[in-house]
Amino acid sequence: MTGLLHVAAGLGAVREVVPARAQMATTLGFHIILACFGIALPTIVLIAEYIGLKRSDAVAMTLARRWSQALGVLVAVGAVTGTVLSFEMGLLWPGLMRRYGAVIGLPFSLEGIFFFLEAIFTAIYLYGWRRLRPWAHFWSGIPIAVSGIFGALAVMAANSWMNQPGGFTMRAGRVVSVDPLKVFFNRAAAYEMPHMLLAAYLVAGFGVASVYAVGFLRGRRDHYHRLGFAIPFVLAAALTPVEFVVGDTAARAIATDQPVKFAAMEYVTHTTRDAPEYLGGVYANGHVYAGLRIPDLDSLLVGFSTHTKVIGLDSVAPADRPPVPSLIHLAFDVMVGLGSLSIVPLLWLLVAWWRRRSLPRQRWFWLLSAAAGPAAVVAMECGWIVTEVGRQPWVVYKLLTTAQAATTNGGVIATLTAIIVLYAVLGIATILILRGLSRRWRHGDEQAVAVPYGPPRQPMTVEAR
Repeated sequence: MTGLLHVAAGLGAVREVVPARAQMATTLGFHIILACFGIALPTIVLIAEYIGLKRSDAVAMTLARRWSQALGVLVAVGAVTGTVLSFEMGLLWPGLMRRYGAVIGLPFSLEGIFFFLEAIFTAIYLYGWRRLRPWAHFWSGIPIAVSGIFGALAVMAANSWMNQPGGFTMRAGRVVSVDPLKVFFNRAAAYEMPHMLLAAYLVAGFGVASVYAVGFLRGRRDHYHRLGFAIPFVLAAALTPVEFVVGDTAARAIATDQPVKFAAMEYVTHTTRDAPEYLGGVYANGHVYAGLRIPDLDSLLVGFSTHTKVIGLDSVAPADRPPVPSLIHLAFDVMVGLGSLSIVPLLWLLVAWWRRRSLPRQRWFWLLSAAAGPAAVVAMECGWIVTEVGRQPWVVYKLLTTAQAATTNGGVIATLTAIIVLYAVLGIATILILRGLSRRWRHGDEQAVAVPYGPPRQPMTVEAR
Protein backbone atom coordinates (compact mmCIF):
# COMPACT_ATOMS: atom_id res chain seq x y z
CA MET A 1 0.00 0.00 0.00
CA THR A 2 2.83 2.41 0.91
CA GLY A 3 4.52 1.66 -2.40
CA LEU A 4 1.34 2.50 -4.31
CA LEU A 5 1.08 5.81 -2.48
CA HIS A 6 4.67 6.69 -3.42
CA VAL A 7 3.98 5.81 -7.08
CA ALA A 8 0.82 7.93 -7.07
CA ALA A 9 2.71 10.85 -5.52
CA GLY A 10 5.41 10.55 -8.16
CA LEU A 11 2.86 10.56 -10.96
CA GLY A 12 1.22 13.63 -9.42
CA ALA A 13 4.53 15.47 -9.34
CA VAL A 14 5.24 14.64 -12.97
CA ARG A 15 1.77 15.84 -13.98
CA GLU A 16 2.13 19.17 -12.15
CA VAL A 17 5.80 19.95 -12.81
CA VAL A 18 5.27 21.59 -16.22
CA PRO A 19 2.50 24.00 -15.12
CA ALA A 20 4.44 24.66 -11.90
CA ARG A 21 7.51 25.62 -13.92
CA ALA A 22 5.36 27.74 -16.23
CA GLN A 23 3.84 29.60 -13.29
CA MET A 24 7.24 30.18 -11.71
CA ALA A 25 8.62 31.39 -15.04
CA THR A 26 5.70 33.81 -15.49
CA THR A 27 5.99 35.35 -12.05
CA LEU A 28 9.80 35.45 -12.06
CA GLY A 29 9.97 36.85 -15.59
CA PHE A 30 7.64 39.70 -14.59
CA HIS A 31 9.16 40.38 -11.18
CA ILE A 32 12.77 40.39 -12.32
CA ILE A 33 12.16 43.51 -14.43
CA LEU A 34 10.82 45.35 -11.40
CA ALA A 35 13.68 43.98 -9.31
CA CYS A 36 16.23 45.42 -11.75
CA PHE A 37 14.73 48.89 -11.36
CA GLY A 38 14.52 48.43 -7.59
CA ILE A 39 18.24 47.62 -7.52
CA ALA A 40 19.59 50.28 -9.87
CA LEU A 41 17.08 53.14 -10.15
CA PRO A 42 17.86 54.48 -6.64
CA THR A 43 21.48 55.00 -7.74
CA ILE A 44 20.32 56.89 -10.84
CA VAL A 45 18.03 59.07 -8.71
CA LEU A 46 20.83 59.82 -6.24
CA ILE A 47 23.27 60.74 -9.03
CA ALA A 48 20.74 63.27 -10.33
CA GLU A 49 20.16 64.71 -6.88
CA TYR A 50 23.90 64.89 -6.21
CA ILE A 51 24.42 66.84 -9.45
CA GLY A 52 21.56 69.13 -8.50
CA LEU A 53 23.05 69.84 -5.09
CA LYS A 54 26.67 70.27 -6.19
CA ARG A 55 25.89 72.40 -9.25
CA SER A 56 22.71 74.10 -8.05
CA ASP A 57 21.07 72.56 -11.10
CA ALA A 58 17.29 72.85 -10.79
CA VAL A 59 16.79 70.57 -13.82
CA ALA A 60 18.78 67.77 -12.17
CA MET A 61 16.70 68.18 -9.00
CA THR A 62 13.51 67.99 -11.05
CA LEU A 63 14.72 64.77 -12.66
CA ALA A 64 15.57 63.31 -9.27
CA ARG A 65 12.14 64.16 -7.87
CA ARG A 66 10.31 62.77 -10.87
CA TRP A 67 12.39 59.59 -11.05
CA SER A 68 11.78 59.03 -7.35
CA GLN A 69 8.03 59.07 -8.01
CA ALA A 70 8.47 56.34 -10.64
CA LEU A 71 10.67 54.45 -8.17
CA GLY A 72 7.88 54.55 -5.60
CA VAL A 73 5.44 53.02 -8.08
CA LEU A 74 7.86 50.27 -9.14
CA VAL A 75 8.82 49.38 -5.56
CA ALA A 76 5.14 49.07 -4.62
CA VAL A 77 4.36 46.79 -7.58
CA GLY A 78 7.56 44.82 -6.96
CA ALA A 79 6.47 44.22 -3.38
CA VAL A 80 3.31 42.54 -4.66
CA THR A 81 5.04 40.34 -7.23
CA GLY A 82 7.87 39.47 -4.83
CA THR A 83 5.37 38.34 -2.21
CA VAL A 84 3.73 36.04 -4.76
CA LEU A 85 7.12 34.51 -5.53
CA SER A 86 7.84 33.84 -1.86
CA PHE A 87 4.57 31.96 -1.49
CA GLU A 88 5.24 29.99 -4.67
CA MET A 89 8.51 28.64 -3.28
CA GLY A 90 6.53 26.71 -0.69
CA LEU A 91 3.34 26.01 -2.63
CA LEU A 92 4.86 24.92 -5.94
CA TRP A 93 8.12 23.37 -4.68
CA PRO A 94 7.39 21.73 -1.32
CA GLY A 95 9.98 19.03 -2.00
CA LEU A 96 12.71 21.65 -2.26
CA MET A 97 11.72 23.53 0.87
CA ARG A 98 11.09 20.37 2.87
CA ARG A 99 14.55 18.97 2.16
CA TYR A 100 16.71 22.08 1.81
CA GLY A 101 14.68 24.86 3.42
CA ALA A 102 17.08 24.95 6.36
CA VAL A 103 19.89 25.74 3.91
CA ILE A 104 18.42 28.34 1.55
CA GLY A 105 16.21 29.86 4.24
CA LEU A 106 19.13 32.04 5.35
CA PRO A 107 19.66 34.02 2.11
CA PHE A 108 15.90 34.37 1.62
CA SER A 109 15.56 35.69 5.19
CA LEU A 110 18.31 38.23 4.58
CA GLU A 111 16.60 39.30 1.36
CA GLY A 112 13.41 39.93 3.33
CA ILE A 113 15.29 42.13 5.82
CA PHE A 114 16.93 44.16 3.06
CA PHE A 115 13.62 44.55 1.25
CA PHE A 116 11.97 45.96 4.37
CA LEU A 117 14.87 48.41 4.76
CA GLU A 118 14.52 49.42 1.12
CA ALA A 119 10.78 49.97 1.49
CA ILE A 120 11.16 51.96 4.71
CA PHE A 121 13.84 54.28 3.38
CA THR A 122 11.99 54.69 0.09
CA ALA A 123 9.05 56.03 2.08
CA ILE A 124 11.35 58.35 4.06
CA TYR A 125 13.02 59.59 0.88
CA LEU A 126 9.75 60.28 -0.91
CA TYR A 127 8.14 61.89 2.12
CA GLY A 128 11.24 63.94 2.87
CA TRP A 129 11.49 65.97 -0.32
CA ARG A 130 10.04 69.05 1.42
CA ARG A 131 10.70 68.04 5.01
CA LEU A 132 14.44 67.38 5.18
CA ARG A 133 17.43 69.61 4.59
CA PRO A 134 19.01 69.08 1.13
CA TRP A 135 21.98 66.90 2.10
CA ALA A 136 20.04 65.08 4.82
CA HIS A 137 17.51 64.15 2.18
CA PHE A 138 20.27 62.94 -0.16
CA TRP A 139 21.80 60.72 2.52
CA SER A 140 18.38 59.28 3.37
CA GLY A 141 18.39 57.77 -0.13
CA ILE A 142 21.70 55.94 0.25
CA PRO A 143 20.17 53.05 2.26
CA ILE A 144 17.69 52.49 -0.59
CA ALA A 145 20.49 51.84 -3.07
CA VAL A 146 22.56 49.80 -0.61
CA SER A 147 19.68 47.62 0.58
CA GLY A 148 18.59 47.01 -3.01
CA ILE A 149 22.06 45.76 -3.88
CA PHE A 150 22.39 43.52 -0.84
CA GLY A 151 18.87 42.17 -1.27
CA ALA A 152 19.76 41.17 -4.82
CA LEU A 153 22.96 39.50 -3.62
CA ALA A 154 20.95 37.50 -1.09
CA VAL A 155 18.55 36.21 -3.75
CA MET A 156 21.44 35.41 -6.06
CA ALA A 157 23.13 33.52 -3.22
CA ALA A 158 20.11 31.21 -3.05
CA ASN A 159 19.94 30.78 -6.81
CA SER A 160 23.68 30.21 -7.23
CA TRP A 161 23.54 27.66 -4.38
CA MET A 162 20.94 25.72 -6.38
CA ASN A 163 23.48 25.64 -9.23
CA GLN A 164 26.45 24.71 -7.02
CA PRO A 165 25.11 23.38 -3.68
CA GLY A 166 27.37 23.06 -0.66
CA GLY A 167 27.92 24.23 2.90
CA PHE A 168 25.64 21.72 4.63
CA THR A 169 25.69 18.22 6.11
CA MET A 170 22.90 15.67 5.74
CA ARG A 171 22.17 12.56 7.77
CA ALA A 172 19.35 10.15 7.08
CA GLY A 173 17.94 12.53 4.46
CA ARG A 174 17.83 15.54 6.82
CA VAL A 175 20.01 18.65 7.02
CA VAL A 176 21.79 18.52 10.38
CA SER A 177 24.28 21.39 10.05
CA VAL A 178 24.75 24.44 7.85
CA ASP A 179 27.76 26.65 7.21
CA PRO A 180 26.12 30.01 6.37
CA LEU A 181 29.21 31.52 4.71
CA LYS A 182 29.71 28.53 2.42
CA VAL A 183 26.04 28.59 1.50
CA PHE A 184 26.04 32.30 0.77
CA PHE A 185 29.42 32.38 -1.00
CA ASN A 186 29.12 29.14 -2.93
CA ARG A 187 31.16 28.34 -6.04
CA ALA A 188 28.66 29.85 -8.45
CA ALA A 189 28.13 33.04 -6.41
CA ALA A 190 31.44 34.53 -7.58
CA TYR A 191 30.10 34.98 -11.11
CA GLU A 192 26.31 34.89 -10.73
CA MET A 193 26.14 37.75 -8.21
CA PRO A 194 28.09 40.37 -10.19
CA HIS A 195 26.58 39.22 -13.48
CA MET A 196 23.01 39.81 -12.30
CA LEU A 197 23.86 42.98 -10.40
CA LEU A 198 25.45 44.55 -13.46
CA ALA A 199 22.54 43.36 -15.61
CA ALA A 200 20.17 45.24 -13.30
CA TYR A 201 22.11 48.47 -13.81
CA LEU A 202 22.09 47.94 -17.57
CA VAL A 203 18.33 47.32 -17.62
CA ALA A 204 17.52 50.36 -15.47
CA GLY A 205 20.12 52.64 -17.04
CA PHE A 206 19.34 51.89 -20.66
CA GLY A 207 15.63 51.67 -19.82
CA VAL A 208 15.45 55.18 -18.39
CA ALA A 209 17.76 56.59 -21.07
CA SER A 210 15.63 55.10 -23.86
CA VAL A 211 12.67 57.23 -22.74
CA TYR A 212 14.66 60.42 -23.24
CA ALA A 213 16.15 59.09 -26.49
CA VAL A 214 12.60 58.84 -27.81
CA GLY A 215 12.10 62.43 -26.69
CA PHE A 216 15.17 63.44 -28.71
CA LEU A 217 13.77 61.70 -31.77
CA ARG A 218 10.61 63.77 -31.32
CA GLY A 219 12.56 67.02 -31.26
CA ARG A 220 12.84 67.58 -27.48
CA ARG A 221 16.50 68.53 -27.21
CA ASP A 222 16.55 70.87 -24.23
CA HIS A 223 18.79 70.56 -21.16
CA TYR A 224 16.13 68.51 -19.37
CA HIS A 225 16.17 65.75 -22.01
CA ARG A 226 19.94 65.88 -22.50
CA LEU A 227 20.59 65.41 -18.80
CA GLY A 228 17.77 62.90 -18.42
CA PHE A 229 19.42 60.82 -21.12
CA ALA A 230 23.04 61.31 -20.12
CA ILE A 231 22.86 60.31 -16.45
CA PRO A 232 21.39 56.79 -16.85
CA PHE A 233 23.00 56.13 -20.25
CA VAL A 234 26.54 56.94 -19.15
CA LEU A 235 26.12 54.78 -16.04
CA ALA A 236 24.85 51.79 -18.03
CA ALA A 237 27.30 52.24 -20.89
CA ALA A 238 30.28 52.47 -18.52
CA LEU A 239 29.28 49.16 -16.90
CA THR A 240 28.70 47.33 -20.20
CA PRO A 241 32.37 46.36 -20.75
CA VAL A 242 32.56 45.13 -17.16
CA GLU A 243 29.49 42.97 -17.77
CA PHE A 244 31.23 41.49 -20.81
CA VAL A 245 34.23 40.44 -18.73
CA VAL A 246 32.04 38.99 -15.97
CA GLY A 247 29.85 37.16 -18.50
CA ASP A 248 32.88 35.67 -20.24
CA THR A 249 34.21 34.46 -16.88
CA ALA A 250 30.80 33.01 -16.02
CA ALA A 251 30.58 31.06 -19.28
CA ARG A 252 33.95 29.41 -18.70
CA ALA A 253 33.04 28.61 -15.10
CA ILE A 254 29.79 26.99 -16.25
CA ALA A 255 31.79 24.85 -18.69
CA THR A 256 33.57 23.42 -15.64
CA ASP A 257 30.82 23.45 -13.00
CA GLN A 258 27.82 22.53 -15.17
CA PRO A 259 29.24 21.06 -18.38
CA VAL A 260 25.92 19.71 -19.64
CA LYS A 261 24.31 23.16 -19.34
CA PHE A 262 27.25 24.60 -21.25
CA ALA A 263 26.88 21.90 -23.90
CA ALA A 264 23.28 22.97 -24.44
CA MET A 265 24.28 26.64 -24.53
CA GLU A 266 26.89 26.03 -27.23
CA TYR A 267 25.48 22.98 -29.09
CA VAL A 268 28.36 20.71 -28.05
CA THR A 269 26.75 17.44 -29.13
CA HIS A 270 29.75 15.17 -28.45
CA THR A 271 32.60 15.44 -25.99
CA THR A 272 35.50 16.62 -28.12
CA ARG A 273 38.52 18.80 -28.56
CA ASP A 274 38.60 21.48 -31.26
CA ALA A 275 34.90 22.05 -30.52
CA PRO A 276 33.21 24.44 -32.97
CA GLU A 277 31.07 27.42 -32.06
CA TYR A 278 27.55 27.66 -33.49
CA LEU A 279 25.72 30.91 -34.05
CA GLY A 280 21.97 30.34 -34.33
CA GLY A 281 20.67 27.06 -35.64
CA VAL A 282 18.26 24.42 -34.36
CA TYR A 283 19.24 21.23 -32.51
CA ALA A 284 17.39 18.01 -33.31
CA ASN A 285 18.32 14.31 -33.13
CA GLY A 286 21.90 15.03 -32.19
CA HIS A 287 22.53 17.41 -35.08
CA VAL A 288 22.56 21.20 -35.57
CA TYR A 289 20.64 22.56 -38.52
CA ALA A 290 20.98 26.00 -40.14
CA GLY A 291 23.60 27.22 -37.66
CA LEU A 292 26.73 29.16 -38.61
CA ARG A 293 29.61 26.85 -37.65
CA ILE A 294 32.94 28.42 -36.61
CA PRO A 295 35.59 25.69 -36.30
CA ASP A 296 37.55 25.31 -33.02
CA LEU A 297 36.22 28.56 -31.51
CA ASP A 298 34.33 26.99 -28.61
CA SER A 299 37.40 25.17 -27.31
CA LEU A 300 39.40 28.37 -27.71
CA LEU A 301 36.87 30.40 -25.71
CA VAL A 302 36.66 27.80 -22.93
CA GLY A 303 40.35 27.13 -22.38
CA PHE A 304 42.25 29.61 -24.57
CA SER A 305 43.35 26.70 -26.75
CA THR A 306 41.70 24.97 -29.69
CA HIS A 307 42.68 21.64 -28.09
CA THR A 308 40.67 22.28 -24.93
CA LYS A 309 38.33 19.38 -24.20
CA VAL A 310 34.66 20.39 -24.02
CA ILE A 311 32.05 18.06 -22.49
CA GLY A 312 29.13 17.26 -24.78
CA LEU A 313 25.48 16.41 -24.34
CA ASP A 314 26.31 12.74 -24.94
CA SER A 315 28.16 12.63 -21.61
CA VAL A 316 24.90 11.97 -19.74
CA ALA A 317 21.73 10.04 -20.39
CA PRO A 318 18.97 11.86 -22.32
CA ALA A 319 16.89 12.11 -19.13
CA ASP A 320 19.69 14.11 -17.46
CA ARG A 321 20.01 16.65 -20.28
CA PRO A 322 18.28 20.05 -20.32
CA PRO A 323 15.02 20.08 -22.27
CA VAL A 324 14.86 21.89 -25.60
CA PRO A 325 18.57 22.71 -26.13
CA SER A 326 17.56 25.02 -28.98
CA LEU A 327 15.76 27.30 -26.52
CA ILE A 328 18.83 27.50 -24.28
CA HIS A 329 21.24 28.06 -27.15
CA LEU A 330 19.15 30.69 -28.93
CA ALA A 331 18.49 32.52 -25.65
CA PHE A 332 22.24 32.55 -25.02
CA ASP A 333 22.90 33.86 -28.53
CA VAL A 334 20.31 36.62 -28.13
CA MET A 335 21.76 37.65 -24.76
CA VAL A 336 25.32 37.83 -26.09
CA GLY A 337 24.25 39.42 -29.37
CA LEU A 338 22.22 42.22 -27.80
CA GLY A 339 24.95 42.81 -25.24
CA SER A 340 27.48 43.15 -28.05
CA LEU A 341 25.28 45.64 -29.91
CA SER A 342 25.07 47.82 -26.79
CA ILE A 343 28.75 48.60 -27.26
CA VAL A 344 27.95 50.49 -30.49
CA PRO A 345 26.15 53.52 -28.97
CA LEU A 346 28.79 53.62 -26.22
CA LEU A 347 31.63 53.94 -28.74
CA TRP A 348 29.58 56.42 -30.76
CA LEU A 349 29.08 58.57 -27.67
CA LEU A 350 32.79 58.45 -26.79
CA VAL A 351 33.80 59.57 -30.28
CA ALA A 352 31.26 62.42 -30.30
CA TRP A 353 32.32 63.59 -26.86
CA TRP A 354 36.00 63.43 -27.80
CA ARG A 355 35.43 65.46 -30.97
CA ARG A 356 32.83 68.03 -29.89
CA ARG A 357 32.19 67.60 -26.16
CA SER A 358 28.53 67.00 -26.95
CA LEU A 359 26.03 64.23 -27.48
CA PRO A 360 25.86 62.70 -30.98
CA ARG A 361 23.48 64.38 -33.40
CA GLN A 362 22.93 61.51 -35.85
CA ARG A 363 19.46 60.02 -35.86
CA TRP A 364 20.84 56.45 -35.90
CA PHE A 365 22.50 56.99 -32.55
CA TRP A 366 19.22 57.98 -30.96
CA LEU A 367 17.39 55.08 -32.62
CA LEU A 368 19.95 52.65 -31.18
CA SER A 369 19.72 54.33 -27.78
CA ALA A 370 15.92 54.16 -27.81
CA ALA A 371 16.12 50.45 -28.61
CA ALA A 372 18.76 49.81 -25.93
CA GLY A 373 16.20 49.80 -23.10
CA PRO A 374 13.92 47.05 -24.48
CA ALA A 375 17.01 45.18 -25.72
CA ALA A 376 18.49 45.16 -22.21
CA VAL A 377 15.26 43.67 -20.81
CA VAL A 378 15.20 40.97 -23.49
CA ALA A 379 18.86 40.14 -22.90
CA MET A 380 18.30 39.87 -19.15
CA GLU A 381 15.26 37.59 -19.59
CA CYS A 382 17.24 35.39 -22.00
CA GLY A 383 19.97 35.13 -19.39
CA TRP A 384 17.49 33.80 -16.87
CA ILE A 385 16.21 31.27 -19.42
CA VAL A 386 19.78 30.01 -19.84
CA THR A 387 20.32 29.82 -16.09
CA GLU A 388 17.06 28.14 -15.09
CA VAL A 389 16.16 25.98 -18.09
CA GLY A 390 19.79 25.01 -18.53
CA ARG A 391 19.90 23.54 -15.00
CA GLN A 392 17.07 21.15 -15.74
CA PRO A 393 16.22 18.44 -14.88
CA TRP A 394 17.73 19.53 -11.55
CA VAL A 395 16.29 22.07 -9.16
CA VAL A 396 19.33 21.54 -6.90
CA TYR A 397 22.13 20.50 -9.19
CA LYS A 398 22.75 16.73 -9.03
CA LEU A 399 20.90 16.46 -5.69
CA LEU A 400 17.19 17.03 -6.32
CA THR A 401 15.25 16.91 -9.57
CA THR A 402 12.54 19.37 -10.45
CA ALA A 403 9.98 16.55 -10.54
CA GLN A 404 10.93 15.53 -7.00
CA ALA A 405 10.60 19.11 -5.78
CA ALA A 406 7.27 19.90 -7.46
CA THR A 407 3.92 19.82 -5.71
CA THR A 408 1.74 16.73 -6.08
CA ASN A 409 -1.45 18.71 -5.51
CA GLY A 410 -3.75 19.45 -8.40
CA GLY A 411 -4.99 22.83 -9.51
CA VAL A 412 -1.70 24.35 -10.67
CA ILE A 413 -3.11 25.00 -14.15
CA ALA A 414 -5.90 27.02 -12.54
CA THR A 415 -3.45 29.11 -10.49
CA LEU A 416 -1.24 29.55 -13.58
CA THR A 417 -4.21 30.93 -15.50
CA ALA A 418 -5.10 33.27 -12.64
CA ILE A 419 -1.49 34.47 -12.39
CA ILE A 420 -1.31 35.24 -16.12
CA VAL A 421 -4.53 37.28 -15.96
CA LEU A 422 -3.54 39.04 -12.73
CA TYR A 423 -0.06 39.94 -13.95
CA ALA A 424 -1.40 41.18 -17.28
CA VAL A 425 -3.73 43.55 -15.39
CA LEU A 426 -0.94 44.55 -13.02
CA GLY A 427 1.47 45.21 -15.89
CA ILE A 428 -1.05 47.32 -17.80
CA ALA A 429 -1.92 49.28 -14.65
CA THR A 430 1.76 49.96 -13.93
CA ILE A 431 2.36 51.24 -17.47
CA LEU A 432 -0.73 53.45 -17.32
CA ILE A 433 0.34 54.94 -13.99
CA LEU A 434 3.84 55.70 -15.29
CA ARG A 435 2.41 57.21 -18.48
CA GLY A 436 0.05 59.29 -16.36
CA LEU A 437 3.01 60.62 -14.39
CA SER A 438 4.82 61.38 -17.65
CA ARG A 439 1.87 63.34 -19.01
CA ARG A 440 1.65 65.42 -15.83
CA TRP A 441 5.37 66.15 -16.05
CA ARG A 442 5.14 67.26 -19.68
CA HIS A 443 2.19 69.54 -19.02
CA GLY A 444 3.63 70.92 -15.80
CA ASP A 445 0.57 70.07 -13.73
CA GLU A 446 2.35 67.90 -11.20
CA GLN A 447 0.37 69.43 -8.39
CA ALA A 448 -2.92 68.18 -9.82
CA VAL A 449 -2.59 65.37 -7.33
CA ALA A 450 -1.06 66.60 -4.11
CA VAL A 451 1.90 64.50 -3.01
CA PRO A 452 4.49 65.46 -0.39
CA TYR A 453 7.40 64.66 -2.71
CA GLY A 454 6.09 66.52 -5.78
CA PRO A 455 7.97 69.48 -7.30
CA PRO A 456 6.82 72.93 -6.19
CA ARG A 457 4.39 75.05 -8.13
CA GLN A 458 7.08 77.64 -8.84
CA PRO A 459 10.66 76.85 -9.91
CA MET A 460 12.77 76.49 -6.80
CA THR A 461 16.54 76.72 -6.60
CA VAL A 462 18.60 74.29 -4.62
CA GLU A 463 19.31 76.98 -2.04
CA ALA A 464 15.60 77.56 -1.57
CA ARG A 465 15.17 73.96 -0.59
